[in-house]
Amino acid sequence: MIAVQNLRVEFGPRVLFDDLSFVVQPKERISFAGHNGAGKSTLLKCIAGIISPNSGKIAKPKHYEIGYLPQEGIHIKGISLFDETMKAFSGVQELQQLIDDKSEELQEVDPKTEEFMTLLEEIGDLELKLEGNDPSKIKPQVESVLKGLGFKGDDMQRDCSEFSGGWQMRIAMAKLFLQKPELLLLDEPTNHLDFETQIWMENFLRTYPGAIILISHDRALLDTLTTRTIAFSKGRAEEYSGNYSFYEKESAHRKEVLKKQRASQQKEIAKTEDFINRFRAKASKASQAQSRLKQLEKMEVIEVEDDDVYMDFRFPDPPASMHSVVKVHGASKHYGDKIIFPPFDLEFTKGEKIAIVGPNGAGKSTFCKLITDELEPSSGSIELGGKVLPSFFSQNHADELDPTKTVLETVEEVATREAAASARNILGCFLFRGDDVFKKVGILSGGERSRVALVRMLVKPANFLILDEPTNHLDMQSQDVLRNALTNYPGTIVIVSHNRDFLDPLAERTIEFQPAQKPTIYHGNLSYYLDKKEEQKTAAVAATRGAAPSGTSAPKARTGNRKEQRKREAENRRIRKEKLAPLEKQLEATEGQIAEIEAAQAKLTEHMNSPETVADGKKMQEATIAYSALAEKLENAYSDWSKITAQIETVTAELQN
Repeated sequence: MIAVQNLRVEFGPRVLFDDLSFVVQPKERISFAGHNGAGKSTLLKCIAGIISPNSGKIAKPKHYEIGYLPQEGIHIKGISLFDETMKAFSGVQELQQLIDDKSEELQEVDPKTEEFMTLLEEIGDLELKLEGNDPSKIKPQVESVLKGLGFKGDDMQRDCSEFSGGWQMRIAMAKLFLQKPELLLLDEPTNHLDFETQIWMENFLRTYPGAIILISHDRALLDTLTTRTIAFSKGRAEEYSGNYSFYEKESAHRKEVLKKQRASQQKEIAKTEDFINRFRAKASKASQAQSRLKQLEKMEVIEVEDDDVYMDFRFPDPPASMHSVVKVHGASKHYGDKIIFPPFDLEFTKGEKIAIVGPNGAGKSTFCKLITDELEPSSGSIELGGKVLPSFFSQNHADELDPTKTVLETVEEVATREAAASARNILGCFLFRGDDVFKKVGILSGGERSRVALVRMLVKPANFLILDEPTNHLDMQSQDVLRNALTNYPGTIVIVSHNRDFLDPLAERTIEFQPAQKPTIYHGNLSYYLDKKEEQKTAAVAATRGAAPSGTSAPKARTGNRKEQRKREAENRRIRKEKLAPLEKQLEATEGQIAEIEAAQAKLTEHMNSPETVADGKKMQEATIAYSALAEKLENAYSDWSKITAQIETVTAELQN
């Protein structure tokens, strides 16, 4: 357990927090909510020990480990990916020494005391960690986590400096996940993750044995993972016992109740003041008037924060374009021997809303630059239709802004007359409020410059919008403003994004890019795409086990010499019998083991939630130790499952060649 006690943090005259207190229980999933600038990231840094508060303290047990993942700023070089990730297990000797020290301490403590049980539980937890650091288990764990985060087998010996900033963040994330600190602090962990990796991370965090505090503008992640929300606004914090959607509804309800209470209080104050003014001069009522005056002075007046200004932003009316917006004829892109994507054909038509998805490095941003003529294709052609006027937002455009101009000047210089008149209001929708619009671009953070670049794009007249990760630096309200504007936009839109909640209601067609492959078109939104991917995965698993998925027929035998064909079939039967069948048997046994462990966890959870166990500290400690042991077994079982599945895929590939 960790406790934040009476915390105060200030920067110059601005107070971020004052008298802030809350407790993080073991295994909790907490999200920090609030506008950008409310102090969420600062508080994470305080808890991580990176920033010292002005007053107050953060109390934690002596050997309590806290792991922190920042938004950016990770730069690793001079070491291979695998060796850097292996550093997560560098504390094995320290762990053994800690167990020895606590075991000696245990000998001096009365077994009947609560201190004895606490020490016993701590030793149990440490021994579980040590067991997880068994050298024979470390390599599969490392490979499993790195694979889950999107790294390939041939990445393992690459120098970390070869990976971009987003991939460097994944390396840092992998180390944290393998270290398994008692508390994970994650600041915008999905910013650099594609959909497949996001889903893997969510599944990993669901079964994570420690507590998690999360900052994210990904509503889908917050709703899936978190069970408590702490919302920050104007130096105050309010707690909500639910996920982000619950917080939104409950905070609106609380504000309505507070408004009613304030209105009632104001009526009571008015009555009291009227009584005082009428009877203060009367001798018979003077004492009563004086008494009510004292009551009024002691009364704590209910304050209600002003509602956030919400503007329903609309794009300038776009000029009409021809029906065909973009035609791709046999276009490809490569750099030397590295193929980004081979030749393919594609067409976008007027009014379409298209999502571009796929893993990092698959060519999504490259494709955007091709259709906006920032890059030339290596072969083929890309043609814009008649009267098509494109407008492109990329994170790189933030670096091209004039640092000597103010935010407002930067936007007004490209806006239409209609948009220029409301430029300040539009900037307010994207977190530039009040005097923020008069700041020089040169003093803005990277995220702030990206928002300025986004607003510049939004106020230009255009009938074809190309947006590359537009929500990376937007809070929830700004995302809602942008999504509503895009929903009502009559022109054509192409959006590259990994933000599921933002993208799903917008997209009508989804195009998936994969490294060195032609893009695949899915005629539906993001949910449709994810469902289809899941169906494909299920079909692939069925194929590895020798079962053809429903609705398909087995492939025809290859043509050729009948004798050679019989020889190949015999060899395939031998491989299936000697290699594949035992692996499939192992996989079935491992899946059975996973099911047994999960059933045991469910039964133990029910036991831990019973009133009898909750009331008995000793029983609760024993149950907690048992649950941790099951969690460790489950992780090892999943690691075995991953290795066996990979072996089956390899053997199946041999059979198909």
